[in-house]
Amino acid sequence: MTPETNTTPMKLCPTCGTRVKEDATRCLVCGADLTNTEKTAQSTKVVQGSRMPSITISLPAALGLLALFLGIGAVIVFFALRQTPEAAVPPTATSTETPTATTTQTATITPLPTLTSTPEPSPTPITYMVKANDTCISIAAFFNTSVQSIVTLNNLPAACNTLYINQPILIPQPTPTASPMPSATYSLVEQTEAACEKVEIIVQSTDTLGSISAIYNVPMDAIREENGLPNDTVYLGQPLVIPLCRQFATPGPSPTATPPPPYAAPNLLLPANGAPFSLADDSITLQWAAVGSLNTNEAYQVTIEDLTSGMGPSLIDQVTDTKYLVSSTLRPTDGIAHIFSWIIEVVRITGSDESGNPMWTSAGIASTPRYFSWIGAPSVITPTP
Repeated sequence: MTPETNTTPMKLCPTCGTRVKEDATRCLVCGADLTNTEKTAQSTKVVQGSRMPSITISLPAALGLLALFLGIGAVIVFFALRQTPEAAVPPTATSTETPTATTTQTATITPLPTLTSTPEPSPTPITYMVKANDTCISIAAFFNTSVQSIVTLNNLPAACNTLYINQPILIPQPTPTASPMPSATYSLVEQTEAACEKVEIIVQSTDTLGSISAIYNVPMDAIREENGLPNDTVYLGQPLVIPLCRQFATPGPSPTATPPPPYAAPNLLLPANGAPFSLADDSITLQWAAVGSLNTNEAYQVTIEDLTSGMGPSLIDQVTDTKYLVSSTLRPTDGIAHIFSWIIEVVRITGSDESGNPMWTSAGIASTPRYFSWIGAPSVITPTP
C-alpha cells in the first residue's frame, strides 16, 4: 500500500481558510473575492504537512492474527508456570484455627520399642539310675527320646557301652507342651464311642438284618441305629457297620449258663504317655475308655508301679468308674523324678479269702502300659534338740 499524493495545486481562502483550486476567483464557501489575493497567494508558499502512512487489512485477517497472538501468549504462560516451583504458603494464624490443627502440625511420632520374645527355659533333665540289663537303646525307648541326646547330655562314648548298675544319667525331657489338666475328662458318650469296636461288612444275597444280628450277636435296633436304616430291609452289596460293643451281655438263651467272654484291653486316655508332673501337682487323674457294661461282680483294676524305686507295684485298686485319682501319697520325697507305669484291666470276683475280702481274678486283656514322671521336694529332717 502507498500513501495518497495530491497532484492538483490548491490555495487557501484568506477569509474562511477553505482550500480551493489555485485558479479559482471566488471562495465556494464564503464567496470572498480571490482575485486581489492571487498575487499574495502566489508569493506565499504554502507549507503542507505530510500524512502518516496507513495500513488496511480485512476483518477475517485481523481476527486470525488476534487468535494467533492469544495462543502464543497462552503457551508462554503455561511453560512459565510449569518451570516455576510452587512456593509453600505458610499457614496463616487466625482465630478460626482449632487446637487440633495446631497439635497435628507439631505432633511427633515416637517409635514403639521392639518386642522381643523371651526364650523359654529348657526343661530340667530327669536323673535315672541304671539298672541291670539296661542299654542306651532301651532307656531311650522307655523315655521316648533319642540315644544321641542321652549320649550328648552325659558325655558318653558314641557306642554307649560304658553303663554300669546304679550309674546316674540325665534323661533329656522334650519341650514342655500344654498337657491336659487332670480335671479334663471325656464325656461318657465320647468314651463309649472311642472304645466301641466296629466291623464293616457287605450284605450278601442270602443276608437279612435278622441273620446278621444273629451272626454277630448284636441287636437289630443297634445295627439300624448305627447305619441310619429306616426299617429292617437291606439290599445286596449294601455296606453295614456292626457295633460289636453293643453285643448281648451273655450269648445264648440262658444269661448264666456260660461266663461272658474276656473283655478287650481298655483304651487309656489321660494323662498322655510320658507326661511330667511336679511338686505343684497334688494329684493325678487317670482316665480310660469303657469296654462295655460291667456285671455287678466286675470292676476295673488299677495297677501303678514306681519303676525308679524298683519295689514292685505301689498301688493296686479296683473301681467301677472309668477314672482314678492318684493322691499325693505316691509322690516321691527324695527330690528326684520317679518314673511310674500304670495299666488297667477288667477283673471279676470269684470268691473270698479267710478274712471275707473279695478275691479278684482277671476277666480280660490288660491295657498297654503308660508312663508318667513325678518329682517332689525332699523330706526335711528336723534335728532333735
